[in-house]
Parts: sequence; structure tokens; C-alpha cells
Amino acid sequence: MLFNGSEELSGILGWMSIACWIVVYSPQIIENYQLKSGEGLSTLFVYIWLAGDLANLSGAVLAGLLPTIIILAVYYSACDIVLLAQIYYYRWSRGRQLASSPLVPGVRAPTPVLSEETPLIPDVQESNGARKATRSMLCEFAIWGGALGFVLGTGAVAWAVDQYIHRDRPREPPKEVFEWKSQTLGWISAILYLGARIPQILKNFQTKCEGLSFALFIFSIAGNATYALSIVASSLDLKHVLANAGWLAGPRQPPGSGLTVFLDIFVLLQFFYYKTAETRQDRD
Repeated sequence: MLFNGSEELSGILGWMSIACWIVVYSPQIIENYQLKSGEGLSTLFVYIWLAGDLANLSGAVLAGLLPTIIILAVYYSACDIVLLAQIYYYRWSRGRQLASSPLVPGVRAPTPVLSEETPLIPDVQESNGARKATRSMLCEFAIWGGALGFVLGTGAVAWAVDQYIHRDRPREPPKEVFEWKSQTLGWISAILYLGARIPQILKNFQTKCEGLSFALFIFSIAGNATYALSIVASSLDLKHVLANAGWLAGPRQPPGSGLTVFLDIFVLLQFFYYKTAETRQDRD
């Protein structure tokens, strides 16, 4: 029998996706704060993400998507700006510290130019290496797996609460507009989200994922996967699928949920590889 869609299932998955994307930035923001550095992130990665979010926001407005999606697009853009602010603030702060510590008494050292080429998080890699090497990779995945389960459960509870609050006010599904402006912006956003992962993946080969929170990508995978599933669960009608094609091809929450999952999995494989190599080297 042909699946005609389930608004309930779509709603639950949608709220789960929202829950994942509300918390997705928190681990990286906290990581940057603890390390007093944002050099684990590729600035190009964040800039492309920001451009994708702005295109996403414009396309969502033109397509008449749910207000929650539009609000989330604004929230994403604000979080991107916070990450960029952390990167540049800590670079500036480190520059001041180095400039105030002259090598020769009475001679002021030149202010260094900090960039992504600057050695990553001085003295942090050594101090954190021993600490992190003692923690099992399986233990870390178990911890974040539990956190992910809690977030997904929270999303399901939020859906139930929303249904209860609006139980006496039936809501019609949002009108989908299939026109070239929103579709163009949707596909631009999808391409940007996909392309954003590339500079981060390349940077990880250099930094061995130091200073990067892998929880960011765990929640990203869950948020993108549940969002893509929520679109398909709503309806398999061809018009519905085509109207949301850009949003299926390449979030972060719309658009691009589908394909970015594979790139995020690749980043997790990088984490696993470098963590395993670090632990093996520490044992030798």
C-alpha cells in the first residue's frame, strides 16, 4: 500500500530536528571558551555556513515554510556570528598576550599576525593530549549517545506539549510555493552547506581535530537526518518532494539535510582515526 504520509510522524521528527539544532552549537562554543581559542574551526567553514544560513532564511521566507524554520534560520545565523566572534577575539587576545611578553627587557616584541596557520592552541595540545588519551573512545561515544537520546526525547516531548496546547485549534499544513526564487535560494543554500564541510575536513588533516568538538557533528547528523525524514514522512507526493528537493539535498536544517550527513560522518571518522592513533601512540 502506498504511504500517504503521517503528519504526526513528520511533526515528531521535525521537533527532534529542532531540538538537535538548538543545542548543536553549544559543545563547540564551550570548547572554544575552555581552550580560549577557536582555531579548531576553519573560518572559511563558518563563513560559508553563515552564507548558507542567510540563503536558507531568504528561501524559507519566500517558500512560505513554517515560522519555526524561519526563526531557526535567524538563530543559526546568530550562532555563526558568535563562533566567528570567538575565533577573532581569542586571536586578538593571544596577540596582546604575546606582545606584552618581550623577549628582551625593555624591548617590546612585535605583535604577531595570527591566522589559521598559527600553531594550534599552544600548550593546550600537550596538556589535553594526556587527559584525553585516558578516556575511552567508546566511553565518549556512549556519553554523547546518551546526550543525543535525551535531546531527541526532549524533541518528542516538545511535540506532545505543542499538540496538547493546540488540541482545540486544528492547524492547516503550510502552503507550499514552488517558484524559482525560493528554489534557487534553497539550492544555493544546499550547495553552500555541502561545500562548507570541505575546508573543515582539510583543516582536520592538519590539526588532527584538536580544538574541534565532535559533538557538533553528532548533533548535526541527527538534526539533518530527522529533518529529511520529517519531509518524507509528511508526504511522498511528487509536488511536495520537488518543492523540498533543495532542503533534502544538502542541511543543516533546511536545506541540504540528506547529503551533508555523509560528510559529517566523514568528519566523525577523522575524529575516530586521530583519537585511535593518539591512544595507540600514548600506549607505546
